[in-house]
Amino acid sequence: MEKFGKSQSIKRFEDTRLLTGHGRYVDDIVPEGALFTYVFRSPVAHAEITSLDVSDAREADGVQMVLTVDDLEAAGIDISIWGIVIENRDGTKAAAPMRPMLAKGRVRHVGEPVAVVIAETYDQARDAAEMIMFEYEELPVKLDVKAGGPTVHEEATDNMAYDFGLGDEEATEAAFKAAARTVSLEIDDNRVIVNSMEPRGCYAEWDGTQLHLAFGGQGVWGMKSQLAKAFGMDEASVRITNPDVGGGFGMKSPPYPEYYAVAHAARTLKRPVRWMSDRTEAMLSDHAGRDLVSLAELAFDENNRITAYRVTTRANMGAYNSNFGQIIQSNLFARVLMGTYDVQTTWMHTQAFYTNTTQVDAYRGAGRPEAIYVLERVMDRAARELEIDPLELRRINFIAPDKFPYKSVTGEKYDVGEFARVMMRGAEEADWEGFAERRAADEAKGLLRGRGLSYYIESILGDPSEGAKVEFHEDGTVSIYVGTQSNGQGHETVYATFLSDQSGIPVEMITVVQGDSDLIAQGGGTGGSRSVTTQTNATLATVATMVEAFTPYLAEKMGVDETEVTFDEDGFSAPGSNLRPTMMEAAEMARNDGRTELLTHEARATLPGRSYPNGVHIAEVVIDPETGETKVDRYTVVDDFGNLINPMLAEGQVHGGVVQGIGQALIERVVYDEDGQLLTATFMDYGMPRADNSPMISFTPEPVPSTANPMGMKGCGEAGTVGAMAAVSNAVQDAVWDRGVKQVDMPFTPLRVWGMLRDGPIAAE
Repeated sequence: MEKFGKSQSIKRFEDTRLLTGHGRYVDDIVPEGALFTYVFRSPVAHAEITSLDVSDAREADGVQMVLTVDDLEAAGIDISIWGIVIENRDGTKAAAPMRPMLAKGRVRHVGEPVAVVIAETYDQARDAAEMIMFEYEELPVKLDVKAGGPTVHEEATDNMAYDFGLGDEEATEAAFKAAARTVSLEIDDNRVIVNSMEPRGCYAEWDGTQLHLAFGGQGVWGMKSQLAKAFGMDEASVRITNPDVGGGFGMKSPPYPEYYAVAHAARTLKRPVRWMSDRTEAMLSDHAGRDLVSLAELAFDENNRITAYRVTTRANMGAYNSNFGQIIQSNLFARVLMGTYDVQTTWMHTQAFYTNTTQVDAYRGAGRPEAIYVLERVMDRAARELEIDPLELRRINFIAPDKFPYKSVTGEKYDVGEFARVMMRGAEEADWEGFAERRAADEAKGLLRGRGLSYYIESILGDPSEGAKVEFHEDGTVSIYVGTQSNGQGHETVYATFLSDQSGIPVEMITVVQGDSDLIAQGGGTGGSRSVTTQTNATLATVATMVEAFTPYLAEKMGVDETEVTFDEDGFSAPGSNLRPTMMEAAEMARNDGRTELLTHEARATLPGRSYPNGVHIAEVVIDPETGETKVDRYTVVDDFGNLINPMLAEGQVHGGVVQGIGQALIERVVYDEDGQLLTATFMDYGMPRADNSPMISFTPEPVPSTANPMGMKGCGEAGTVGAMAAVSNAVQDAVWDRGVKQVDMPFTPLRVWGMLRDGPIAAE
C-alpha cells in the first residue's frame, strides 16, 4: 500500500460515528440540568427604544434571569463586540461604531438581540419573552448600498463604513486613456445566508474558578481572548471548547452576542446554561455573505493583452461592523485582485455602507470568490467584445511559468504556476470541441445551451504558524493535539493518517484531539483553507522533535553513538545494532524505564509562504426559454492543488464548494422588504441547492507542487466556490446572448431568466 503522503485515497474514519448518530455536537453534550435560553429579538429594522420593561418576564414561571444591556453593563462587562477596523485610502481610520452585545438605545436590524431570558425549560423562557414590554419609535430604514439616506450610525458620515483604495489610480487612468480597447461590466454579487446544517449554539458552566463555554465554532482561542477581555477575567480562568461542528464556512468563526450572554448567566446563576438557534433565528442573526456591486473595467492593447484593470465596488456591511466584515471586500478581495493575469497597473476602490440588515462577514472564500467572480465575468465579456476565444484571451494574459516566483500587483508572492497547462487540461476533460454539437442538439429541442469558463486562484489565509502535540498513553494509544478545528472536512482522518505515515504509529491507535483551549495552548483555528497545510507542517516538526528526543535514549540502549541512529517509518536503527524499535516500542521502553519526559512531544512550525491553489471551472447550462428553468448540465473542474494527501477528500471539498457556488448562482438570494423585514427567513422562501439542480462534477487534479511548504501542498477547502459562480454565470450569459440579453446577474431563478428572455435587449440597458 502506498504511503498516505503520496496521494492515497482513504475513507474518512469519522463518518461511521457521524452518520450513525454518534456525533457529539454542542446540543448533544449539554450538562445535566442546564437552563434554557430564549433570545428576544427586534421585530423592526430601525427604531429608538423608548421603553424596555422585563419585570413581568422576570416573575414568570421557571425564569431564573432576564438580561438586558443595562444588566451586562452593571455587571462590569465590556459590551462592545470586537471587529477589525481598516484604514481608509486617505490614511484615516474607518468607521467604528459600537456593536453592543444586546441592543443599546436603538435597534438597527430585524433580529438584533434585545434581551435574553433564562429559564428551567425552553417553553418557559419563550413564554416569558412574550411578557417583555418593548416599546419603540420606528425610524426610516436604510437598505440601499450607496451614500446618504437614513442615518444608521452617527459615527458614519453618509453611512459610509470605509473608503478603501489600493493601487495606482493615476497610472491606471493613463493606461485606460492609452488603451486600444476597453471593456466594462457592472456585476452584482447577491447576498446569501450560510445555512450550515447545524445552526449556531452553545452552553456555558462555571465551577467556581473557571468559566467554560462550549460552542459550535471554528476555533477556540479567539473566543477565549474576547470573552476574557469582555468579562475582565484572566485568560487562564476561561476554557473554550468546540465539539463536533456541523458546518462553519466562515460564519461560525466569530464570537456572537449570544455566547457572552449565556456565559454571564452561567457564571452568575452558578448553573449550566444552554442556547441553540432555530433555523429562522439563524437566518435573522447569522452573519450573511457577499452583497456587493462592482464595476469592472479592463484596458487592452492592440494584441489583446491587458494593460490595466480597474474595479469600483459598493459593499453592504449590514447594521454593524462584524468581526471580519471590513476586511472581506477590501484587503481580502485584493489578495487575488488580478487573478492569474500578468498585469501590474490596477486600481481598486471600494466603499462600504451600513444598512439596516444583518451583518455581512466571511462566507466560504471570504473576499476571494467575490474578486474572482468580478474578474472572470469581465474577462468573459472581453472575449465577446474583442471577438477572441475565451481560452486564447486567458492564455495570452496568463503569468508565464518562467516568471515565478511572481509578485502580484497587490503584494502576493505566487510561488509556482502553470495556468495554461491546467486550463487546457480542463478544456480536454470538458470536451470543449464537442460543445457545438451539444448546443445544436438542444436548439433542435427548443432549448438554449451555454458554456462558461472561469479560471481562479486563491490565496490561503490565516496564521501561517501552527502547533501539534503528540502524547503516548499507558494503554498503548496515542493522541495528537491540533490547533485547527474540523467543521466536517475530514481532519480526523487526515491528521491521524499523516502522523501514522510520518512516524510509523499504527493509525488505529491514534486519536485526534481538537477544540479545547485547556489541552492546546495555542492555535489558529480553521478558516481560509489553512488547516491541512499548516497542521501537517506542524506535525512534521513534532515528529522531528520526537525523533530528536528519542535518539540519545535509544543510542544508549543500542550501544552506539547517537549520530549513528537513524529513523524512518519502520523505526529506529543503527549500524551494528540488532535493536530496531518502532516509535511505539521506543515509547513503551521509555515508559518502562520511567522516562516519562519522552512520552509527550510538542512543536510549532511556520510556513515560509502562502500557497496558491488555482484551476479552471467549465460549466454548461441548459435553459428552457418557455419556463426560464436553468439547469447545470455539465461541470468540469481541473485543479492545481499541488501534491494531494488524500485525493478523495480533496474531491469532496471541491464538490461541496462547487455546489455552494451553484446554489448562489441559481437560487440563493436574501430579500428584505421596504421596511427591512426579511422575506427569506425559512426554507419555504429561501432556496437551497439540492441533488436535482446539482450535476455530476468531474474533478481532475493537475498538480504543480508548491514550494511554500515541505509537502508541496496547496489548500483546497474553498477553491470550489471561488471558481463556480463565474463559470455558471458566464454559461448563462452565453446561453442568452443571441437572444439579445447582454446583462445577467445571479441568481438565475426561473422567473428571473424568463423575464430576461421576455424583455430581450431591454435587459441589457
